[in-house]
Amino acid sequence: MTTRIVIIGGGQAGGWAAKTLRDEGFRGEIAVIADEPWDFYERPPLSKSALLEDAALPRLFSADLQQSLDLRWHRPLRAEAIDRAAKSVRLSNGERVEYDRLLIATGGRARLPGDAWRRHPQVYTLRHWQDAQRLKARLRQSQRLVIVGGGWIGLEIAASARRCGVAVSLFEQQPALCMRSVGAEVSQALHQLHQEQGVAIHCDCGALTLEDEGGSPVIQCGGRCEPFDAVVAGIGVDLNLELARDAGLAIGRGIVVDAQGRTTDPAIFAAGDVAQHPRYGISLQSWAFAQNQAIATARAMLNDEAPGYDEIPWIWSDQYQHNIQILGLPQPGDRSLVRRSAQGNLYFSLGPDGVLNQLVAFNDARAVKLAKRWIASGRDLSQTPLDDPDFSLMSLR
Repeated sequence: MTTRIVIIGGGQAGGWAAKTLRDEGFRGEIAVIADEPWDFYERPPLSKSALLEDAALPRLFSADLQQSLDLRWHRPLRAEAIDRAAKSVRLSNGERVEYDRLLIATGGRARLPGDAWRRHPQVYTLRHWQDAQRLKARLRQSQRLVIVGGGWIGLEIAASARRCGVAVSLFEQQPALCMRSVGAEVSQALHQLHQEQGVAIHCDCGALTLEDEGGSPVIQCGGRCEPFDAVVAGIGVDLNLELARDAGLAIGRGIVVDAQGRTTDPAIFAAGDVAQHPRYGISLQSWAFAQNQAIATARAMLNDEAPGYDEIPWIWSDQYQHNIQILGLPQPGDRSLVRRSAQGNLYFSLGPDGVLNQLVAFNDARAVKLAKRWIASGRDLSQTPLDDPDFSLMSLR
């Protein structure tokens, strides 16, 4: 009988798991081990409103709801080791917490190019609430900002900094922006969007060197040196896999889990960024995945017959006046179609069988809802004039 569930991680996945356990009727003890002192909070606002406004902590749940969860917190503390035989977790203060079922929701940590970047006081990352507070304070004192990394987090920070009136230069080692997650046409659209807003973009820039000049960071690229007031590194995350690996759990591109979030130990589950997507076999840093996969996993922790998680990857990004939604993943050999209209541009990636692998929608949430149905049903769209703005997508319902 399950009487105590331990959650390692105080982020969105841990929060939704805790809430779901209570919603499903679990009345045993829920212990949460978290390395931050705050209640569960959302990460997406950190690169947007948290940098632009005097915003409060973006709590995941209201104070009353948080209180009703009746959690036993261990914070701010780190989980140092999992003893699978004893079913216990050793904490950084030496305490041991026993479990009947364990959820690993440890997420990831911001990656930096090297030790020199880690030591420089004007190099910033954006992963936690305190990171956003530090960067916001620095933006108010800065005129020139450099962002290293042309992925989604880097582009969102660039948009926020431009709204603050800060000059932005962005360096990306790959030939195009966000090229690991979208096709060439979308990369070009993002490039044009940011250039129009005054961002100086340098793609295919090769290795960068960080130097110091009187306390200010200097970026060296291709023999050219440029001084800046601050540097933001947005080059991805390193997953916090050490606990799982040291405990002997299977590791792939994340902790290997089945559709119910179960690891190779039937008493241990994983959710959120640190869990490998059960269908696509990748780590998916996504607000929707962190929430919905954690909900499915929490239900499975209480009921072995609970439905598993099998949703299509979906992420979104707000940049300037645009809402950008990305549904699915492009595949090698996809055929691209672009639909341009006053409502918003749509970018389709179709596989050889005519099935939609990815839709990227600029300011068109309705099209995303339709596309979810097309992907789920495996609909052949090869003969459909998706790129014709006069063709009604609603006719494909």
